[in-house]
Formats: sequence, structure tokens, C-alpha cells
Amino acid sequence: MSIPVPDDLMPQVERALAEDLGAGDLTAALIPADLRGRASVITREPAILCGRPYVEASFRALDPGVRIDWHVAEGEQAHADQLLFVVAGFARALLSAERTALNFLQLLSATATAAHRYAALVEGTGCRVLDTRKTLPGLRTAQKYAVRVGGAQNHRIGLFDGVLIKENHIMAAGSIAAAVARAKALPNPPRIEVEVETLAELREAIAAGADVALLDNFPLTDLRAAVAINRSAGKPLLLEASGGVSLDTVQAIAATGVDFVSVGAMTKHVSAVDLSMRFEWNAA
Repeated sequence: MSIPVPDDLMPQVERALAEDLGAGDLTAALIPADLRGRASVITREPAILCGRPYVEASFRALDPGVRIDWHVAEGEQAHADQLLFVVAGFARALLSAERTALNFLQLLSATATAAHRYAALVEGTGCRVLDTRKTLPGLRTAQKYAVRVGGAQNHRIGLFDGVLIKENHIMAAGSIAAAVARAKALPNPPRIEVEVETLAELREAIAAGADVALLDNFPLTDLRAAVAINRSAGKPLLLEASGGVSLDTVQAIAATGVDFVSVGAMTKHVSAVDLSMRFEWNAA
């Protein structure tokens, strides 16, 4: 898996460790400082493994000499009760970093697993699955990394790297045309996307020269009509379907001919993967 890790991986890990450790792990301090050990981590359920860089950073922040032997690659399917990795080092560091490391691994594996399920359902249609900004506060880049590991794609990372003109922006600007015109006047304007709720608004977005139209909560019949209208335009837009997307509906939505389907559930409704960490101790 060659997906670059986020630039803010270490600050996220450091914040997570600080949140848990505070002034120090009072219980781990009861253990002899020179005691060494090892621990094995297994998954209790099938999952796409994601979060290896976060696990490694969590343990190495407390014990730079820790050894981690992985048995499943990043982005690889793991089966129930499969051994994921073995970690060896000072006992205090292993115990203190355990919860942070597993929190990252269970969340990111769950996100990657959800992304994989959606991406697999639209495979071969030409439609791509996108994530949204509906992420856990402070962990957006981590979850968006997991989405890519799972086989889906990122929408914009935040408000700073893309223009998405929604209903309130249109109301404040006065019209779709006015909002798009203002976006085009920005220095080095990025790709401009407009959220539309009707076929008439789609026509306005096309006429205004937007790059992407987000079709908000369109029924399948209107999605097909939108694709037909867009194809007949001189400069067709990219079309993104959004709203009410689930594992039960995503295939039918992709089959309408839209270019993208955005799914907030991949990052918003994740259920952490069930992991288990088993320790063995030995004196130094």
C-alpha cells in the first residue's frame, strides 16, 4: 500500500497520547522499569487493515526501540481471529501506548472497511465513491487517509481547498450565476462545485460555467434525467450524487451514469473494529 500518510500524523498521535497519559501513567508506574514483554494483537472480526503508521508512531513515541512485526499489510483484508501484529519492548511503554495505538487501528480499519464495501459495489460502473467532511473532529486527515486505503476517494479535505456552493451561499449571493461568478474571480480559482436541488438549478449551474454539480437527494429518475441534460450541454459538468446513499442504494445510483457518489456514512457511521491485545512478560 503506497498511499502517503498525512503530514499531521505525529501531531495527532502526540495529542492522543497526551490526552490519555496526562502527567503520567500512574498504573504503569507500578511495573519495574526494566521489565520487557511482548504483545499480540488480533482482530475479532473481518476488516480491511488500516492504521499501521499510527500504531507504530504511538508505540515508538514511548519506546523508540520497540519492535513491531506485522502479519497483515496496510489495506489487506484480515479475517476474524487473525493475528495482525506482534509488538515487543519495555512493559511500561507497551501498556501506556496500548489504548492509543488500538484506538487508531480500530477506527481507521473500520473506516477503510466501510470505504472498501462502497467502492466494491460500484466497481466497473465508471462511478467513483467520495467521502465528505463528516469526520471525527481532529481526525479528518486520518479518516480521509483510511478512505483511500479502503479504495474510495477524497472529496475536498476542508473549506480551504475547494469551492462548494450550497443553498445558503446561493441565497446570500443572489443566484447560482452570481455565486459562480464570484468564485471564478478568486485568485487561482479551484474547481467550482454547485449543489443543486432541481433539474432547473442544474441547468443554471451548467449555464454559469461550474465544474461540478452536486445532485442533492435526487431520486433515481431525476438522476437519469440530470445525466441526459448534462450530456446534451456544450460543456458538460461532472455530476456528484449525494444524500441518502447506503450500501443498499449505491449500485443503483452509480448505474444512472453520475461520475461520483459521496457517502458521509463511511466516516460518520463507523463502528470500531473489535481488536484484542494479549501480553506476555519477562524480566530484563
